[in-house]
Amino acid sequence: MKRRTFIAGLGSAAALPLGVRAQQMARLRRLGVIMALGEDDPSSKAFLAAFILGLQEEGWSEGRNLKMDIRWAAGDADRARALAKELVALQPDLILSQSTPVTAALQRETRTIPIVFTSVSDPVGDGFVASLAHPGGNLTGFIDEEAAMAGKWLEMLSEIVPGLKRAAIIFNPDTAPGRGSYFLSPFESTARSLKVESIAAPVHSDAELVKIITSLGRAVGSGAVIRSDSFLNARRERIISMLAEHKVPAVYGSSTYTRAGGLLSYGAAPLDIFRRAAAYVDRILRGAKPEELPVQLSTKFEMSLNATTAKALGLEVPPSILLRAVEVIE
Repeated sequence: MKRRTFIAGLGSAAALPLGVRAQQMARLRRLGVIMALGEDDPSSKAFLAAFILGLQEEGWSEGRNLKMDIRWAAGDADRARALAKELVALQPDLILSQSTPVTAALQRETRTIPIVFTSVSDPVGDGFVASLAHPGGNLTGFIDEEAAMAGKWLEMLSEIVPGLKRAAIIFNPDTAPGRGSYFLSPFESTARSLKVESIAAPVHSDAELVKIITSLGRAVGSGAVIRSDSFLNARRERIISMLAEHKVPAVYGSSTYTRAGGLLSYGAAPLDIFRRAAAYVDRILRGAKPEELPVQLSTKFEMSLNATTAKALGLEVPPSILLRAVEVIE
């Protein structure tokens, strides 16, 4: 699907008289947050810490002029819906949401409370905003993965796996943008250009994950692309373990996978996105409307390689990947 992209700088907040700014900061504001994964997830803790640091840089701190209500969806769409209802009932001044399922759950509960989303790939297709340039409602935020990324992941997989014959893109239709269709077209197009068989592998359960990974392991020349949706992210250590057991090389959309033992990843830098989200939260708390703030695309990307995993898979990492990797895990 062709989309017109729009990139706009965050810009500086509008200059306000000192008295007005002081009044804004003096009133305790209530901020709701729903994180996509669990409270014990190290990456989620790091993302939230980056967001809180960004808020502090804008002059907001817990207990002084801000009250934060933080919830954790633990990669469960049903839990996300329950938490959205609970948080909206508290009537916060603004809500930060992470992931497509969480944002969808919040949108069902309120069309008035401002929402800043992160880790969303297709906000127009999912009906969160009217357009990237003019959101038009109570939501705005930051895109982490554009559809073309699926082709990039497959290119990287073919680069690191000589003789790649078939590749599966694994996703959960309940948590992936467009129920997975968002990424399929560029993935399949790239597969044709590389003369690689493409396999769409929707999974709804752990049993289905085991089935597709086992199937790939039985066929020589197979590999996988793992989408960074909340269902798969919550199971990343299990996925990495199964792929290693069946000797299936994979490319991921997030460096949290390579740090947990995955082979290779490429994606938006999430810490950067959460810091930028804090600036949008600041602007809205000072009076800006979400409909006036364009949806932002990712501007900082990172490639991460786990050299130990490559060695275990018997892969020789090409110099082209070593030179581009910002992180090499030995």
